[in-house]
Amino acid sequence: MDNQQKKKLSFFTIGLLFLFSGIEYAVILPTIWKYLQILDAPSYFLGLGLSAFSLSGLLSGPLFGHWSDRTRTTKTIILLSNVFEIVGVGAGAGSSIFGYLTRNTVSEDRARVFAAVMACRQAGLLIGPAFNIFLRLCDFKLGPFVVNKYTSPGIFMCAMWLLLQLVVALLYWDLPPAESSELQTVVRQKQQQDGEEEEPLMGAEELADAYGTHDPEQSETQLSPERLSPSPPPPSPTEEMPHTPPDPFEDFSARKEFLREEVIVLLTAQFITLFNQTALETMVTPLTQRYFGFGELGNSVMYSLCGVEVILGFFFVRWLSRRVADRVVLAVGLVICAVACVWCIIFLAKPRGGYSVELAEFTIGVFLQLLGLPFVAVSQVSLFSKVTAEKTQGFSQGVRRSIGGVATILGPLWAGGLTENLYVMLGMMMLLLLLILMMVVFSYERLVEPPVVQHASDSTESEG
Repeated sequence: MDNQQKKKLSFFTIGLLFLFSGIEYAVILPTIWKYLQILDAPSYFLGLGLSAFSLSGLLSGPLFGHWSDRTRTTKTIILLSNVFEIVGVGAGAGSSIFGYLTRNTVSEDRARVFAAVMACRQAGLLIGPAFNIFLRLCDFKLGPFVVNKYTSPGIFMCAMWLLLQLVVALLYWDLPPAESSELQTVVRQKQQQDGEEEEPLMGAEELADAYGTHDPEQSETQLSPERLSPSPPPPSPTEEMPHTPPDPFEDFSARKEFLREEVIVLLTAQFITLFNQTALETMVTPLTQRYFGFGELGNSVMYSLCGVEVILGFFFVRWLSRRVADRVVLAVGLVICAVACVWCIIFLAKPRGGYSVELAEFTIGVFLQLLGLPFVAVSQVSLFSKVTAEKTQGFSQGVRRSIGGVATILGPLWAGGLTENLYVMLGMMMLLLLLILMMVVFSYERLVEPPVVQHASDSTESEG
């Protein structure tokens, strides 16, 4: 099996992993509120439960990313992370996976790849509610465990993660960046540019004609960057890399890497969008129960329809990313999110009218919120991978996902205690959106890929 086939199978496995994570979220979320009500838990326990789900990813993301950067391996990390998923703790190998995707794609295609991976998770959110249709019918005992419509989702996902372990073991390979065909093309182009810069005043054939006989082997030697050196050319970087990988954290400075204007803007966008998204997800289930009488089935159908919209949005962004810059996609997404938040403050904070009017207002608000999500999610991840160093991409993605983890912890906590006071909850979300919009406007010129991003110290020196 050649490396291109291995790469396709590895990308397919990554898509499955994100698909399963979406299924898990969609299977468990519609039932968790009802389960807490059975336990007579107050409303803020919903926020606590959703926040706890993100805690392990918050802690493990940078560690797994650092590990993958040093070893250039992600398979072991994925297998270990899935073990935590099986036992119900939850862990995130996403930082390592995004680092792997960054190293094995060129910048022009990166947004399209990220959009496809994120669409896989949304496909899981679409498929997941379908499993609830039969899981809600479970009512039996499995040894000492009671299996009903509230406990069956956890047992079902345990089986799914076990199946994924087998898929990862058989179909996933750790391909070094040098074995990526796209990156080899970039390396060859860079070498050709370097060769042109170092080319002497007389060409290789002219030198051969001037000094005597012309030998093809001599021409090959003369065409190499070391053609004027009597010693044989050293091995190419692609030959040395697998044997003696350099330390990616040599001369690494977290201050120089992350305390830059464009990086701070993107990390802030990550925090605010996830904070708002998880706050709204926490609010939706109690809201649909209070005003529309939705149960587990109604919420599952709602999440399925939301999944269809978001998947279509990701495919549209995948198409759009080849035609416009990432920063344009980011700005459009933030504007849509701001419009959606204004709509929710006006119509959802204190619904008025009959059942049909309130349902229409709610549907439009949810539609607008989900419409902006793919624009912001894909563009900020793609931009972040371009403005940070490629060799430490796993650790950088871990930091980014940890910032998102903090948001997914604080968002449900904020919304869980304010389900009865939506003006305060939505007002804070609107203020955060105005903040990030102003940051993007003032830093718009810097939200582009630098000419060369080799290391944080290099980019800092070039700026000075």
